[in-house]
Amino acid sequence: MIKSETKIRVRYGETDQMGYVYYGVYAQYYEVGRVEAMRQLGFSYKDVEDRGILMPVVDYSIQYKKPAFYDDEITVVTYLKEIPAGVRIPFEYECYNTNGQLLNTGKVTLVCVDKQSGKMTVLPDWFKKAIEKFFM
Repeated sequence: MIKSETKIRVRYGETDQMGYVYYGVYAQYYEVGRVEAMRQLGFSYKDVEDRGILMPVVDYSIQYKKPAFYDDEITVVTYLKEIPAGVRIPFEYECYNTNGQLLNTGKVTLVCVDKQSGKMTVLPDWFKKAIEKFFM
């Protein structure tokens, strides 16, 4: 299993009139967590794209538990709990405040797309091998 923790400080512009982090902002927080988790594999999201693979989101779900507020520090915990098979890569998330309270959980599924053809493709061997090291 791959587990990555990323800290994010809530900015004022990310809050709504109630002072809560606007619900749609969590998709961006999850992306930050995902990018940092990929760095643990030894490459960046940009490296993946430079190698000809795009990874669009095909599914996104989130369950809200508690709100976060302006200037809170949030810890985004990103998991890759299984070795991806085929074209799909499922990431799971938990967000916590500094008191360790669970704010939300979520899941984002990406697919691999060949940059040139625009068609879905299986996870490249070099990517899969980087992931497999964490499951040994």
